[in-house]
Amino acid sequence: MSINGKPLEGIRVLTLEQFGAGPYGTMFLAELGAEVIKIEAPQGGDPSRQVGPYKLGQDDSEYFQAWNLGKRSVTLDMKSEEGRRQFEALVKGADCVVNNMRGTQPSKLGIDYESLKHLKPSIVCLHISAYGRDNERKDWPGYDFLMQAEAGLMELTGEPDGPPTRVGVSMIDSMSGLTGIVGLLSCLLRARTTGKGCDVDTCLYDVAMHQLTYPGLWYLNEGDVSPRVPRSAHLSLAPVQTFPTKDGWIFIMCMTQKFWLNLCEVMGRADLVTDPRFPDPNTRAKNRAAMSAELDVTFRTRTTAEWLASMNGLLPAAPVYRLDQALDSSFARETGMVSAVPHPVKGDLRVLANPLRIDGERLVQAACSPLGADNDSVLGKPS
Repeated sequence: MSINGKPLEGIRVLTLEQFGAGPYGTMFLAELGAEVIKIEAPQGGDPSRQVGPYKLGQDDSEYFQAWNLGKRSVTLDMKSEEGRRQFEALVKGADCVVNNMRGTQPSKLGIDYESLKHLKPSIVCLHISAYGRDNERKDWPGYDFLMQAEAGLMELTGEPDGPPTRVGVSMIDSMSGLTGIVGLLSCLLRARTTGKGCDVDTCLYDVAMHQLTYPGLWYLNEGDVSPRVPRSAHLSLAPVQTFPTKDGWIFIMCMTQKFWLNLCEVMGRADLVTDPRFPDPNTRAKNRAAMSAELDVTFRTRTTAEWLASMNGLLPAAPVYRLDQALDSSFARETGMVSAVPHPVKGDLRVLANPLRIDGERLVQAACSPLGADNDSVLGKPS
């Protein structure tokens, strides 16, 4: 890290959160240097502390740490008179309050801007709910996978003759957390200039819908309902898909004509350059089945590693890895995307490094504190 330290040092964030979306976003704030104080219920805390199968002693788990690195933990009963007093004292010294509760809960619990502005007019309150705070679903519970289903993302994913398929990880939670943090930091900058805070809202449903990107615009403007396509292929460009090799699979992305010509050269398939079925990316997509049949025969003659070596930066290509292969790869080690943090039970807890670099260096990480471990230092020792 540079001599100037982490960019968010001096920022204090209070967060009432659980599971994925809120914790993922505030984890970025913590790793960027903010003091993130996770306010948890005295009994059990964030329910994700209990998610197995890999527990780290009482009230902690590898699942929980994956979303909460770098945070402090205090326990408060927010509905008690003493808990409310302690929370309000913390608000006076904080810059932001974050939650990912159901839509009506922030106002009921008194953690929205209207409830807190008398304590600190510049406070910024981020609300990450399932469906928003101002519609008929504001009291509905909701989770990532439901959003992938309703937004049409599952229907776009998987093989054409298979069932709708979700993304293998909680991508909408992660995207919602980061979307919320973009809004939070933007309003925090304004509050530092004007002295006036605000509420910032996003929700899992809105973020999932926003991920429809160009297929969404194609339908809205042209009535085009994009289908599922074989081999995780691009909807309108080809070849952008998986191909079988001698020992596995490879993903090829010929997003431009130049990359197609390079592919034909590397594969020794000059005949395909002049084939009337494959003159340009859009026509190749219309003739994808025939193109795949032509290329499959050649791809199967060599291993994935051999093909990647021959391509050597000439066109975008990647091996299709299992989880273990991805994390154990030499490139993952070289880039430093696997790290480790000290943990009181595990010793060295191996974690995924933060994807940001500041002045060329990855951010220093730490485990989240045990449940309530920071009560005395943050709230003061009970008299």
